[in-house]
Amino acid sequence: MRKEIQNPYSDNNCFFCGSENRIGLKLKFYWDEEKKEASTEYLPAQHFVGLGNILHGAIQMGILDEIMGWTSYVFTKEMGVTSVVSFKFLKPTYIGSGKISVTCRVISKEGSKVNMQATLSNNKNEACTTAAGTYHILPANQYNDLIHRK
Repeated sequence: MRKEIQNPYSDNNCFFCGSENRIGLKLKFYWDEEKKEASTEYLPAQHFVGLGNILHGAIQMGILDEIMGWTSYVFTKEMGVTSVVSFKFLKPTYIGSGKISVTCRVISKEGSKVNMQATLSNNKNEACTTAAGTYHILPANQYNDLIHRK
């Protein structure tokens, strides 16, 4: 069963998930305990167009990186940061063709490293872009020091 993941970020200003970011995507993430998978959906906005009518690759990469962060958080109950990520663009993701869906699964955990795979699919459920990434899990005090550094 799919359940919404509560946003762990206190300022709600993240470009991808912040509910108070007026120009952001305002993504909501869900966890399916049976599938052991995180997911989100997004209707691409026209102003994120790249070439032609294709959703800009940087937006696709950002959404995939974001879902990996949320997946590692649900899996470990701790915050983490991106260590390594790679993307494969398999086919264009067109704007105006309906919602995209994004899913992510943990592949393995090795010490403080969580390895994941994520997929961005079009409204026909065709994989358009995939990502493989590793997140480094940080103790709460170290994470807070990192994000609140000025």
